[in-house]
Amino acid sequence: MGIKIRKFLKEDIPYKVKWINDNENNQFLHYDLPLREDKTLLWFNSINDREDRADFTITYNGEPVGLIGLLNIDSKNRKAEYYITLGGAEFRGKGIATIASDLLVKEGYHTYKLNKIYLYTEVDNEIAQRLFERIGFLKEGLLKEDLIQEGRKVDRFVYGLLVEKHLSKEK
Repeated sequence: MGIKIRKFLKEDIPYKVKWINDNENNQFLHYDLPLREDKTLLWFNSINDREDRADFTITYNGEPVGLIGLLNIDSKNRKAEYYITLGGAEFRGKGIATIASDLLVKEGYHTYKLNKIYLYTEVDNEIAQRLFERIGFLKEGLLKEDLIQEGRKVDRFVYGLLVEKHLSKEK
């Protein structure tokens, strides 16, 4: 079965709540914590018909192990923002994030005709930066004091991936 991505389902809500509330996962995420299932269900119901985002569950041998998706899908400029979270430490270091990201890039290209996928990551999140660079994202700039999280000013890098160029390297 291996690694796949599938549409995020209502049944995935308990996984999302558990994963996002995990301190190992949420250190660099910008959620209003703790996440709750009732509020996450309201969120899920509000996004179902939206065309500006695509949310997926990563599965490993049929079991949900993480979240991945595209936000702010801009069909005019053919770009979207990437996000990913793996569920737990036991899923890291297996290549799951790399393969799931490749599947998402292909989905972005084939379904949404994306030219570019971009992301933001905190300057201190070096583990994620290594993943993004391994996938093929390039650091495009530094955004000083881009967010204020619990009174803390957060510097973030912006990364970009040109989809067609990326896919042509695979052939």
